[in-house]
Amino acid sequence: MKPRLLDLFCCQGGAAEGYASAGFDVVGIDINAQPHYPYEFHQADALTFPLDGFDAYHASPPCQARSDLQKQSKIAYEEFVPRIRERLRATGRPYVIENVEGATDDEEAQLIDPIMLCGTMFPGLRVIRHRLFEANFPIVAPAHPKHPLVFTHDKRKAHYGRLNQDESYVQVTGGGNCTIANKRAAMGVPWMTGHGANEAIPPAYTEYVGGFLMAEVERRNRAAA
Repeated sequence: MKPRLLDLFCCQGGAAEGYASAGFDVVGIDINAQPHYPYEFHQADALTFPLDGFDAYHASPPCQARSDLQKQSKIAYEEFVPRIRERLRATGRPYVIENVEGATDDEEAQLIDPIMLCGTMFPGLRVIRHRLFEANFPIVAPAHPKHPLVFTHDKRKAHYGRLNQDESYVQVTGGGNCTIANKRAAMGVPWMTGHGANEAIPPAYTEYVGGFLMAEVERRNRAAA
């Protein structure tokens, strides 16, 4: 049997697809209905859903409180990272918490010793999308290549009009930088809606992290045998 992984705050399943490729049997939890989620799904609150019966956990809590947009709007959002970390630590099992780069700005809510992943680290991706990953086991990040130019509709940019969005790196955001087809292609998420891609992490990230997580699950299982 494959190790079971609980995917908390799962959205449309970017993280799930990567962990499935790494060998996990994935179950998703989200407070909102997620009809595009590609694996077993339960609509529930990630902060109260029972955690028993799983070998490992991934959580991608809402990041509004740490985002660049929040810094501009000054709107106060709930901090989810400390609450979900407390729950995951209590299981005694390996876990991963993912969030945006701003999640290191506040001592009380920050991720602990995270690695950073970027789309340039993974052949086939065409998106920058820096994301941080905290884990209670060691993960080594790949080398971080220099960022390429990114397709833009902004005429103020020197490279406006010089790039083909079907081939170049693109911005996958709600700002309409590229087509939905290119959002999906750039992230490796062909099943997602445009909004789903805006919120997702590329599966390549969690397939990479999932290799370390699988090794940790197997190590613990051997130690317990």
